[in-house]
Amino acid sequence: MWPPDPEPEPEPEPAGRSAPGGGVSGLRALLPARAFLCSPKGRLLLAESGLSFITFVCYVASSASAFLTAPLLEFLLALFFLFADAMQLNDKWQGLCWPMMDFLRCVTAALIYFAISITAVAKYSDGASKAAGVFGFFATIVFAIDFYLIFNDVAKFLKQGGSADETTANKEEEEDSDSDSD
Repeated sequence: MWPPDPEPEPEPEPAGRSAPGGGVSGLRALLPARAFLCSPKGRLLLAESGLSFITFVCYVASSASAFLTAPLLEFLLALFFLFADAMQLNDKWQGLCWPMMDFLRCVTAALIYFAISITAVAKYSDGASKAAGVFGFFATIVFAIDFYLIFNDVAKFLKQGGSADETTANKEEEEDSDSDSD
């Protein structure tokens, strides 16, 4: 989330599960930490990934296969942001505006899912298309919740930063106005 959350306390590893060097071994090193997956952002990204994948599979099996590209792209983008947030790439790559990219991803996904879900439910009569539309509506809700939370976090951050700048600017104006009145 924005601003970045403080790092959680590391969980103690059970005996015999850690590598000899003290790190996590094998494929477990690629998995996100349990603390991140239990956080609200981690849960939302997992839900987005899961719903996007289920919607993709439903569109593959349906006669509305023209819509399968959007869920596939959203699934891949949700996975990318899941691992980017879990690996804290936003701290490592400072040049990118991560909250804005995540916000735009969520807004476009919600709009696209809403449009293709309405079309899939209204135009196609097979069961897989209807299921894809229903899962698409659920995905729309999850993406909308995510962009609402991102928007609130960014607005709070900007309000705090903006109030500090305004206070400094007001003090400078008061100092200038006092010196001019003499």
